[in-house]
Amino acid sequence: MTGADDSKLEETRRKIDGLYSKAASATDAYNLAEARADNQSAELVKLASQMVNGQVRIDKLKRQAGAAARAQYRAGGLPPEAQLLLTDDPQLFLDGAGRVQRGQKATKDLLGQMTEAQDDLTAYTTKAGIEWTKLEANRVKQAKAKKEISRQIKAAKKIEAGLEKQERDRLLMLEQQEAAKAQAAWLGSGELKDINGRASAQGRAAIAYATAQIGKPYVWGAEGPSSFDCSGLTSEAWKAAGKVIPRTSQEQWRLLPRVPIADMRPGDLIIYHGDASHVGMYVGNGSIVHAPRPGRQVTLTGAGSMLILGVVRPDK
Repeated sequence: MTGADDSKLEETRRKIDGLYSKAASATDAYNLAEARADNQSAELVKLASQMVNGQVRIDKLKRQAGAAARAQYRAGGLPPEAQLLLTDDPQLFLDGAGRVQRGQKATKDLLGQMTEAQDDLTAYTTKAGIEWTKLEANRVKQAKAKKEISRQIKAAKKIEAGLEKQERDRLLMLEQQEAAKAQAAWLGSGELKDINGRASAQGRAAIAYATAQIGKPYVWGAEGPSSFDCSGLTSEAWKAAGKVIPRTSQEQWRLLPRVPIADMRPGDLIIYHGDASHVGMYVGNGSIVHAPRPGRQVTLTGAGSMLILGVVRPDK
């Protein structure tokens, strides 16, 4: 194949990479919206239970208030204070006065509890409305992100499908060469020279899970067991190790503790690209395990084969 042909294929490779990069960003948006929708659904279930319990409490307090009113009616309909004034026995007067005070306090407490229960029910109802609005907004975001993902992947696959088999093979070779070149430059930068950290027990468990998935296909939005996207692989690996971490690479970058590359140890997660749209798990010796993109499988590759944004440690 001529240099001109390679130049054309290289341009095609960059175009395909750009499309898949946009799809990866949209996938992160989809996964984040999905996670938030799941959380809001759970919150709505919780609020519904609280609303039911609140109404049950109000009904119980109303019955207690009704019983108190009926008891007063049976006593002749006179207020307790008037009944006291009609007795000639000082001791009965004193005992009655004590009962009146206790009764007044009980009535006041009962009314206070009813007001509190009603306020709680109103608050639960208002919050449920807010959560429902958020849920619907995240469903809209999911649908929009899904449409964008499908569009970008379809465009990339159309370009690849238009290539001859020989060209596709050559394209894969150019992709591997570019990754190897970037990895060599990273290794030559000296950033790895001081990395001697050993994996934690949880880190070893996470690595064992992630490497056991090698060869399984990348599917956007997938969390296993038969396929994964990049953050689906890392989040499931750490879940298997007993540590729940954020679902998306962008949230992993935003929320997990960051560590310098010089302090990196196996099990840490390397976040890639300026928008934190990709993640891989460092396994030692300058390598990561990751789910690259549609059309590729979970694999081992050089940790420096892509632009590193930073490193996070789930079990710090």
